[in-house]
Parts: sequence; structure tokens; C-alpha cells
Amino acid sequence: MGPNMVRLILRALIGAFALYIAARLVHGIHYDTVTTLLIAAAGLGIVNAIIRPFLILLTLPITVLTLGLWLLLVNAAMLGLIAYLLPGLTVGGLIPALLGSIMISIVSWIGHVILDQGGAAPERD
Repeated sequence: MGPNMVRLILRALIGAFALYIAARLVHGIHYDTVTTLLIAAAGLGIVNAIIRPFLILLTLPITVLTLGLWLLLVNAAMLGLIAYLLPGLTVGGLIPALLGSIMISIVSWIGHVILDQGGAAPERD
């Protein structure tokens, strides 16, 4: 297994951990099993890579008018879409989806910062 595959697996695990933290801290987000979390993390990664860019492009004028706050709703919609498609994950409305997407973003960001520091870049002279 190459370093890129390990990195991909670690990023998926960070996403699953972020979903776990969101489910623990946000009332209204629930999951059935750990397998559900892993599938949801993979699904969220796929949705964020494929659907989210098109949604952002289509709603660019609204994003500009709201100074980027619209992207919170786009992220919440992506979490809601995964919850809709995955039977073991439930999101109980707009507010839990917003809070959950913020929590997932923060935890994922921290995890990726730590992951990126683990594979330190060579020093520059």
C-alpha cells in the first residue's frame, strides 16, 4: 500500500471522526453503527468532490451577496443529502444540519492540519 493510499484512508477516518464528534455534540444528528459513519464519511467526500462544486458555481451570485454565508447552507445541504441517502444516518432539520456541517468542517480542518504536519515538507534554503 503506497503513501497516497494511506493518506486517503487517513482522510476518510478523519471524516468519520468528524461525523462522530458532530453526532455527539449536535442534538439532532444520529447514526446507527460505526460502519454507517465510515460509509457516510466516504459518501460525504464523494458528494463534496462531485456535487458541491457545481452547486457552488450555480449559486455563486447568492454566495457573493451573502459574503460567503450561503456556503454554510450548501454544506448543510450536502450533509442532509447524505443523511437522506444513507438509512443509518439521520439529521433532524436545518439547524442540526448547519451546526453539524460547521462542526464537521472544524474537526476535519484540525485533522488535516495535523495530518499535513505529520508528513513534513523538506526544508527550504
